[in-house]
Amino acid sequence: MPRIGNAATLKALQLLTAPAGLNASIGTISREESVALPVIAAKQVFTQNVAADIVERDLETNYPAVHLYCEKLTNTLKETFRTFSGQARMGVEVRVSNDRLQGLEQRLQLYVDAVTQVLDKSRGDWGGGMFYTGGYEAVFGGVKRGGKNYIQTAKITYDLQVSL
Repeated sequence: MPRIGNAATLKALQLLTAPAGLNASIGTISREESVALPVIAAKQVFTQNVAADIVERDLETNYPAVHLYCEKLTNTLKETFRTFSGQARMGVEVRVSNDRLQGLEQRLQLYVDAVTQVLDKSRGDWGGGMFYTGGYEAVFGGVKRGGKNYIQTAKITYDLQVSL
């Protein structure tokens, strides 16, 4: 089953890093809101579920950062003759950092909007036996010390239907 989690994570990575993906949505939101939001470079997108303090200690981290991972696999065997037929619960964490509190939460919310725009545009067949029906949940965390001085994280979770 770990192959399913890795495959789902890679599909999400492809969608977010595609030319019409996350950075295109960031550009659109920047223009609409008249706010300068930096794009997210490939080295700022991680395919790991790792705490912010560990990332800062062990890896070179630039903010904003995005972490993609599979949280949970549920094999409900909806389709009798399939090896796996169920759901992959996916997580996308968006982390922003700033030296001041002012504007930190607003920037985080705009980046979350960019991620959810990509998800909204990606409803349907993702290939490889994965299908995204839509819907997600975004949870905003509190501000903590870290990063450039302050760090705030939001987590977007969604379910992929998987049939292999």
